[in-house]
Order: sequence, then structure tokens, then C-alpha cells
Amino acid sequence: MSECGGQVFCRRSTRACASALAKNPVLFLSNPPGITQSRRRGMLDDLTRLNHIKFADYQDPEIQTRIAQYELAYRMQASVPELTDLSKEPKSTFELYGPESTKPGTYAANCILARRLAERGVRFIQLYHRGWDQHDKLPEGIRSQCYDTDQSTAALIQELRQRGLLDDTLVIWGGEFGRTVYSQVHLTAKNYGRDDHPRCYTIWMAGGGIKPGTVFGETDDYSYNIARDPVHIHDLNATILNCLGIDHERLTYRYQGRDFRLTDIHGNVVKEVLA
Repeated sequence: MSECGGQVFCRRSTRACASALAKNPVLFLSNPPGITQSRRRGMLDDLTRLNHIKFADYQDPEIQTRIAQYELAYRMQASVPELTDLSKEPKSTFELYGPESTKPGTYAANCILARRLAERGVRFIQLYHRGWDQHDKLPEGIRSQCYDTDQSTAALIQELRQRGLLDDTLVIWGGEFGRTVYSQVHLTAKNYGRDDHPRCYTIWMAGGGIKPGTVFGETDDYSYNIARDPVHIHDLNATILNCLGIDHERLTYRYQGRDFRLTDIHGNVVKEVLA
């Protein structure tokens, strides 16, 4: 989730996006008119044979990479239509995720897609919900945002647990900064806003080795500064990598003569939040 909404699926209106996604859940993935799935498979098989001939001549690993890319694209073409078809989901699923889940392109509908992706072994799934940058009209905006996200997010966690997927799925909810606890702009009974606040903010994680019901860290009485147990972004990254089975101090890459790691020279695993 992005506070400022800088990362979205497309830049068109929500209605236009929902309409496009209803016809093509993944844009530009469908075969053009006149090209059947079997014909596409035959074309790729012929192309693969030609690429293998060239690989035998040149032993260029990039040729193998190109073969793999074509195969990945075909697997997406073959699997995405079934994946994104929610017509066979029972009525109880949409009741669990809320009324917005029946509308293609909404956050709630995407939560159902996220569960279906996880069931099929997709390793990384990212959901966006934009518009949290409420410098003004916060009472109206936050009510709308919570309506969009609360029920469907809880439903996603619940279904992952019920289907035995939560233990090896790490769910992370967060933005890139927090909000001040005090008012911004004009304070009235029905309208006010809150400014960007990078000094301290909260995320939550579930599943994937995280200890449930744990609160770590504390701010001062005004939620302005961290008062206890700070977690730097490098610490968060190290902890996430640990949950994925990766030692952040050993996973390195060389660039311009120097070894780098994903947390650079910083970061400690926050063991207090691990199960």
C-alpha cells in the first residue's frame, strides 16, 4: 500500500481500469484475433527449435534466457484466464470479502485474486491501494479507505489460514511513511488533515514465521518520536529476509569492485517478532 499512491496498476480512472481488467485481467496478454492457443503453442515450439540451433552454434546463455522468457509468457497466457475467472467462487467467498469484491479491479476483488495466486504457488504478490495522502478531508477519506480495505484484508488472512497457506506465506502491510497525530490545515468538526511523518510509523506482518499478537516498538505520548525498541528499515529488511530463509549477512553481490548485500552494512533481525 502506498501512502501517496505513487505506484498503481495504470493511470486511467478507476472505472476505465475496472472495465479494461474485466475484459483483459492482464493487459496485452491475450492472443490477437485469429490466433488460437494451439497455434500459439506451435509457433513457440518452432521458434524454440530455431533458438536451440543458434545456441548450439554460439553457446550464448542469453539465447536460453530468451527461450525461458517465451515459455513463461506462454504459461501466463495459458493459466491467467482460469486464474482470474471468479465465476466459480462460491457466494460465501464474496460475502467474506465484502460487497466490493464482486467488482473487477477493486482492492477486495484483488484480494481474492491474491489468494488464488498463492494457491497456485506464485512466490511474490503485491496489492496496491492508493489515496492515503490525506492532508485534507481526512474524516471522509479514511472512512472510505477503511471500507475498501478492512474486511477484504481480514478475509485474505482468514482464507490463507483456513487453507493451510499462512504458515509459509508472509503478509506485509505498510506504506512508506506515517502521518502526524496532530491536525494539518484548518481544524473543524468535520474536516482536517494530517501531514507526512517519516519519524515513526507502523506496519504489520502476519504468517510466515511471525509471532501473532505481538506489538514491538513504542512512541512518545505525541506519536512524534520513537521512545523504545526502534526498528530501522534495514532491520525490517533483515527480518523479512530471515522469514524467507535468507541470511542477509551472507547474500551479497559484487558491484564496481565492492561486495554489497541487500541491507548494505546495516540491519539486525528483530527476533522478538519471530515465532
